[in-house]
Amino acid sequence: MDSRMARSPRLLLIFAALVFGLVRLGAAAASKPNILFVLSDDHSYPFLSCYGDPNVRTPTLDRLAAEGMKFHRFFTSAPQCVPSRAAFLTGRSAVAARMTRFSSPLPRDEITFPELLREKAGYYTGICGRTYHLDGPGGARATAGSVGALIERNGLRTFAERVDYLRTGSDTEAIVQMREFLAQRPKDKPFCLWLNFSDPHHPWTPSAADRPDPATLKLPPHWPDLPGLRAQLADYCGEVNRVDRSMQAVLDALDATGLAGNTLVIFAGDNGAALPHGKGSLYDPGSHVPLVIRWPGVIQPGRESRSLLSGEDIAPTILAAAGLTAPAKMSGHNFVALLKDETYSPRRYIFVERGPHGTAPVTPTIRSSSYDLARAVRSDGYKLIYNCTPWIPYSPVDSAGGAGWREMTAANEAGQLSPGLRNTYFTSPRPVYELYDLQADPSELNNLSGTPALQTTEFELRRVLAERMILDFDYLPLPDIGDSPNTGAAKGGKAGKGGKGKQ
Repeated sequence: MDSRMARSPRLLLIFAALVFGLVRLGAAAASKPNILFVLSDDHSYPFLSCYGDPNVRTPTLDRLAAEGMKFHRFFTSAPQCVPSRAAFLTGRSAVAARMTRFSSPLPRDEITFPELLREKAGYYTGICGRTYHLDGPGGARATAGSVGALIERNGLRTFAERVDYLRTGSDTEAIVQMREFLAQRPKDKPFCLWLNFSDPHHPWTPSAADRPDPATLKLPPHWPDLPGLRAQLADYCGEVNRVDRSMQAVLDALDATGLAGNTLVIFAGDNGAALPHGKGSLYDPGSHVPLVIRWPGVIQPGRESRSLLSGEDIAPTILAAAGLTAPAKMSGHNFVALLKDETYSPRRYIFVERGPHGTAPVTPTIRSSSYDLARAVRSDGYKLIYNCTPWIPYSPVDSAGGAGWREMTAANEAGQLSPGLRNTYFTSPRPVYELYDLQADPSELNNLSGTPALQTTEFELRRVLAERMILDFDYLPLPDIGDSPNTGAAKGGKAGKGGKGKQ
């Protein structure tokens, strides 16, 4: 050290302060967790064996849950890939983000959590694996005259500028891409990677080793026991089992870097299974998905939660974990306090929307698998579904041509279905309002809308849904709240004691 500095206490103090400041900055950078967000595709709750489901074998995800926390009541914001993923990334409903049409590109002015992590917290960011959908259909494969070509023509493909690393490919390629991303990451930056799997998306192609015996499967009450459904469920479960092996490869790649101890790992489904009552429907199996989170040193291993959570909540929670405050436009709730086992105010409601699926034209023979407009609100005990296109007959998304739905249709025509199944799947027109007591009827087969004993409950849910649709600038007509038994509640006030913030 220079002799003049040694003789000057003031210079020594300044020097010490600078060193201390640099150490603090380095510690702050090191304290930011890496973030690995993994989505399986069309993965309904409870299809993990750690949830007690006997139909699947998922030792890797079971171990991840044992090392972290599993969530029993996590719902995506839509029962379809594109709008659901838009809500994950933006912390907003698909309606508010203008993403209810399946062929939409994410608007450039909608900011995603990877962008905020990169711009405000210095993260190296990436997306890999299955097509993430949000640049519109077609991607690099867009051909002349296609919707994808029109999106490209208008400069609406934006994800190459939203993240540092962008690759798409099969589930096998996703692992290779993850390794490449980790090798390329700057060593002085934390990283955030969104990895997308195709499994267990329809069509199902499991190996014989992964596929369970259809005769051994346990079917839920919302399906009739038919050979075709058992065969399709076996195929589906086989792909869930394959997801678990893929997840093992992901965790092995992370372990190989030595970064697992400072990485927040989130595993979730993007929406429900492409089977009746699931994907594309506003019944719980359409949006109720697994959620498992591991955060070493923060989440006490082996915890679980039954708090209501929405797909909108992922973005503000990831931002909070990185030390950032979510923008005011995000309607999602930060649940870091829940992860830390601190005081947490749970949601009173979650909201789910349904819009067009794919790019199929509207024709006189169209079914809900291609086009449907509906909204839902769910509380702890009740679900209200508001169908705005009730004249369109129901059919399951993606699997309507399969043996299961064909056999269900034949059984209905032969008068062999129970009243609950017949009314749920084959009523035409469908009711505008559906109300379910989720404690007494968790399979949502007994519509109680209009029941005098639940009049107050139904109109409270209609009012809450109407308020949310107003706040989202929803384009659908609002549900009827003019005949509420409590006129004052119907005409004014906020949702619950805490208004919007408690929804």
